[in-house]
Amino acid sequence: MNDLIIKQGTLINGDIIDIVINDGRITAIGPSAATGLASIREIDLHGHYHVSAGWIDAHTHCNPQSPLYFDEPDLIGASSGVTTVVDAGSTGADDIDHFYTVARKAKTHVYAFLNIARTGICRQNELADMAQIDNERLQNAVRRHKGFIIGLKARMSKSVIGDNRLLPLIKAKIMQRANGLPLMVHIGNPPPNLEDIADLLTKGDIITHCFNGKPNRILDDAGNLKQAIQRALARGVILDVGHGTESLSFSVAEQAIKFGAHPHMISSDIYQRNRVGGPVYSLATVMTKFLNMGLSPEYILNCVTINAANLLHLPRKGRLERGYDGDITIFELKNQRIKLVDAEGQIRIGTQQFIPIAAIIAGVHIVVAENAAAKNMSAENIPTQNAATGRSRVNGISL
Repeated sequence: MNDLIIKQGTLINGDIIDIVINDGRITAIGPSAATGLASIREIDLHGHYHVSAGWIDAHTHCNPQSPLYFDEPDLIGASSGVTTVVDAGSTGADDIDHFYTVARKAKTHVYAFLNIARTGICRQNELADMAQIDNERLQNAVRRHKGFIIGLKARMSKSVIGDNRLLPLIKAKIMQRANGLPLMVHIGNPPPNLEDIADLLTKGDIITHCFNGKPNRILDDAGNLKQAIQRALARGVILDVGHGTESLSFSVAEQAIKFGAHPHMISSDIYQRNRVGGPVYSLATVMTKFLNMGLSPEYILNCVTINAANLLHLPRKGRLERGYDGDITIFELKNQRIKLVDAEGQIRIGTQQFIPIAAIIAGVHIVVAENAAAKNMSAENIPTQNAATGRSRVNGISL
């Protein structure tokens, strides 16, 4: 008997499919894949809701014990329709062991970019003291947590590095060569200048906060894409949104997209303060902002599924295919007006939005998104069948 069958989910292209999950993996998928099969649980969407591979948020801060930027993995993850979250440098070599223990208790899949500072972000200027960069301790941490640590993180803005300019990034590139992991680089206020940062990056490195409106923005004074960014993109450097409290400008993003500088990954840089008080709120909200900046629903979904999985080297994630992990996001793509605000207070009025309904993780954990519960959706909306007890009414859609 299979663990879970999802019937009549609608893909973003309009196709209606069944998905069969067993032992944490997708075992069958297609228009009639569930015909004649039995399962412990069954969800029939009746074609009313969209399904995609589970959403991946490539930049979060989800270590509950982090002193500056913190949150609970399941609040920013499964409860928001996100099946996989990546903590972007909250922890360093000194505290990654504890974070690993915390992360393993979450329903949401959790991974980490390891901060090149051994302390992680325990204070705002973690890279102002070069003694905080300890290559031996970092490499030992990477070896201990292979598969959990999926990259390195360097925050390269004046408030973080003090007077060290490019030295932390130069050190990070040396450390990276020893383990081959992707390097995510935070850009903020100079120094160092973005051009100098970009020229040091190589294929697979990630520029996060790529559409910030600060002096280190990716556009020059004339509004054109900086030459250094063009060269970096040609080398295979990745653009990641990393919305955050201060790092998404509608005007910068809109202009960059006009030049073809589309984000490769759409991420939130979410933590408790900007989740509760905005302007981030959720990954779905960030996705909605790009939907209303002209990117197609298909492109946006790719940014939080297959692109993120490929660029972060997450095996068996990001696709609705046989043999891939049974991570599914159920959502609506709803036509309705919505007020959208960027990190600079600019306002756009959107006409369509992503609304997560539920996250299914490894075919086992089924977590209803907070906004779906707020809509008081019932079992008639998303009915579920239990093989032992038969169809039962649930509170909201707590499946």
